[in-house]
Formats: sequence, C-alpha cells, structure tokens
Amino acid sequence: MTGKRALVTGAAGFIGSHLVEMLVRQGTRVRAFVRYNSGHWAGNLSLLPDEIMSDVELYFGDLRDSEAVAKAVQGMDQVYHLGAVITIPYSYRHPREVFDVNVMGTLNVLTAARDQNTPHVMITSTSEVYGTAQVEPIDEKHPIHPQSPYAASKVAADAMAASFYATYELPVRIVRPFNTYGPRQSTRAVIPTIITQALTQDVVKLGALHPTRDLTFVTDTVRGFLMAAESDAVIGRPVNLGVNRSISIGDLAKTIIGLVGRDVELASDAQRFRPEKSEVTRLRSNHALAKELMGWEPLVSLEEGLEKTIVWLVDNLDLFDPENYAY
Repeated sequence: MTGKRALVTGAAGFIGSHLVEMLVRQGTRVRAFVRYNSGHWAGNLSLLPDEIMSDVELYFGDLRDSEAVAKAVQGMDQVYHLGAVITIPYSYRHPREVFDVNVMGTLNVLTAARDQNTPHVMITSTSEVYGTAQVEPIDEKHPIHPQSPYAASKVAADAMAASFYATYELPVRIVRPFNTYGPRQSTRAVIPTIITQALTQDVVKLGALHPTRDLTFVTDTVRGFLMAAESDAVIGRPVNLGVNRSISIGDLAKTIIGLVGRDVELASDAQRFRPEKSEVTRLRSNHALAKELMGWEPLVSLEEGLEKTIVWLVDNLDLFDPENYAY
C-alpha cells in the first residue's frame, strides 16, 4: 500500500474511520470524503490520533453531488466506497433519502471511477441483502431478499456496481460484511446499545431477542476490505465477510452483561421492535469464497472482540446517551 492514494467515502463512520486508520498505518495517503456540515466535524475521524490525521486529507461534500464525487476521485489509485445511510429504522421513515444517498451516491462513485480509469474500486454491500437465511450458512449464491428500504437500496447499489463491471469492465469488488462491531460504533447498533445500558442502567432495553446475527470484529472486516482491494480474483463479484457463527440477540445480551459484571435485567421495549415482515431473523455467513480467493478469515473471537469493545466504551462513555433509543 505504501505510496498509493486512496479515497474513502463514509470515512467519518464507524468502519470508515478504522479503514482510514489502517490505510495510513500501511503507508497509504488517504482522502477522506465526509458529509459537509457547518462545523466541519469529522465524526469518528476526530477520535483518531493526531499522527494519523496529519496524513489524512479531509474532503467535505455530498455523495449525491456528482461534481463533488468526481473531484474527490481525481488522482486516486483506490476508491473504497463505504458512504451510505445505514440505519434500518431510519430507512422506514425516510426511504427516499436512503435510496438517493445509497444508490445515486454509488452511481456517482462508479461513474467517476469509470471516467478516470481508477484501477481499484471497492463497493461496500451488506448481509441485509439476503434477508432471513433460507439456507445456513449463507454463501454468495443465496437468494437476494431485501426486507427493508435500506436493504433494497443496497441491492440496487450492488447491481449497479456489477453492471459497471459487465458494461465498462470497471475493476469493481463488492465486499459484503455481515454484522460488524467494535470501538467507535454508535448505539444505533445492538452491541454498543447493550454495553452502554449494561454499564449505566438497571435494565437493558432491547427489541426482539430471538433473531440471530453473525458478528465480525471491525479489524477483521477492514482487513477483508484491504485484501479484496489487492485481489484481482474478486473483481466483479460479491464476497462475504463473516465468521460463520451465529448468536441470538438474547444470548448476546447475556454474554455482554456477564462480561460487564453488573446485575442488570433484560427487557423488551416496544419502540425497538421492527415490523414483523421486515425483521431479519437468521443470519450466519459462509466465508469460504473469501478464504479461497484472497486468503481472508476472521482472527478475533467474539469474546475477545466484546472485551475490546467494552474497554473502549468504558473510556468513552461520555460520548453516548444510554437512556434514549438511537434508531
């Protein structure tokens, strides 16, 4: 990676900030595309060490602005497209915004990369495109069945990426993480939601407890992104990143409560339930293709990853509001 230039969209987000950090540590010069705001707040990038951020160029804009995206792509050897509106409950309320950002934003990235002959383009997909597992573990041949507006927008973005490979021979990789967790993740996700409540409240409030999830620690996910970017074998096809282990939300909560070491109760909160037909009830990945094509497999166990995440949240608890539901 040394000496290369990479654009990371969604750089201010959870996974994006970890990707930026790992790229810089490997010698890559990074341009970080961040949604413009009047305070020039860089999200999770503001939590990175100064020695990392000194090598990062902040680029403020909106993915829906094709001119801004085209300028951001200029001169890049690699494009990692993570920028998206990612929260499923938010997509229930604002499906048009989610579609515009996730699909049109992806189209703008692909078009700019095509026009500028960018040699490495990586599109971030999601396990949500599969919906509830019809067969487990889920491999890349599993039927696509989006159960939320967010999932549908990612299906469309994936299809657009595949079409640019077929039509223009754009060297695009489609990386499909399952549920990623770790430091810097917001409480819109279940693991920081459980941990922050378990640290501060007498009752941990969640939605449905029976759905199962396949949980990958963020450093493993980011390693997968970097390995995919360097592998020609994955060009033009989706590749799953997951651990091939599922755990129910209820059992996950009990595990976390045990690690936190406080005597707290577990309760259901009506506002946190998703529409019945939209709830993905089973997810477990098959990452055999990622292992075969690029040698990737997860290295961090769930227990180790949870402990690392708890330690970080204890040190940064002032950044969160455990009492209020973040959708």
